[in-house]
Amino acid sequence: MKLNKKVTYTDDETRKLGSEFAQILQPGDVVALFGGVGAGKTEFIKGICDYFKVDEIVTSPTFTIMNKYFGDNDGDEIVIFHIDLYRIKSPKELSEVGFEECVFSENSIKLIEWADKSGGIMPESRYNVKITLGKENEDERLFDFTKSD
Repeated sequence: MKLNKKVTYTDDETRKLGSEFAQILQPGDVVALFGGVGAGKTEFIKGICDYFKVDEIVTSPTFTIMNKYFGDNDGDEIVIFHIDLYRIKSPKELSEVGFEECVFSENSIKLIEWADKSGGIMPESRYNVKITLGKENEDERLFDFTKSD
């Protein structure tokens, strides 16, 4: 998948886009997701988890902060951390949940909703996925993909 802009109009399309994006992910990768409430972050993550054949039900860990899923990566087990920083109020809270240790680990994929609340504790090398709602169509989701190094 080329990193550029994409548009979806349904949850199914958003999950499909997540699955297509997942094809470029490797253990150690971090995906920082940016977008308001209802933008489609969790649906996109569900698509990533579908690609890696995660059996668990994928839900946003709004209250638990972090979910850990196990998937399949070409016959090898892969660990995926789904992190939701929506309720985080301070860097101290990030430390208490082990965010830094998790996000800098090399043997898992980290998917971070509300990444703007990370207090700057993010690897420089990561994928950034910015999701905005369409202005004329309430079902439109605009995805802007970038890779920072």
